[in-house]
Amino acid sequence: MLKKGLVQVYTGNGKGKTTAALGLALRASGHGMKTFICQFMKGYEYGEVRSARMLGDLVRIEQFGGESCIPLRYPPEQVDVDRARSGMQRVREVLDSGDYDIVILDEILCAVHFMLVPEDDVLDLIESRGGNTELILTGRWAGDAVIEKADLVSEVKEIKHYFTHGIQARDGIER
Repeated sequence: MLKKGLVQVYTGNGKGKTTAALGLALRASGHGMKTFICQFMKGYEYGEVRSARMLGDLVRIEQFGGESCIPLRYPPEQVDVDRARSGMQRVREVLDSGDYDIVILDEILCAVHFMLVPEDDVLDLIESRGGNTELILTGRWAGDAVIEKADLVSEVKEIKHYFTHGIQARDGIER
């Protein structure tokens, strides 16, 4: 449906990167566009997974992470690397199919940072995607090469966060 797909990056240490990408998927569905969301490093059933089911075939989310979300181990465990590789393979299949107008790689930049996915694989996806597929990358720590290839880069900066006051993740807001 898009004449020309672009590459968008949502990065930074603030809250709202995934939310921005999901908002784009919701907006696109209002125009009959189909979005595929690959969640790297997430395996928990967040609210967006439940709500995507309500949108039928317009928004599909597949997860390629464990229940604990972000593996904070160097080097990463092989099971986490294998999940991320499976996610990258699935994204390639989706991009090759041409079935989706928008493809979101949620937390892919974190997956690169934690050595689950080589940055070169992400750069290859950017180069090899179809010309009319919008590609969205989210996560902290966007590398210079990804920023250079992107058409839009938004940095979400934390100024103040209630987590520092002991407020935990809440259903419907953070998960």
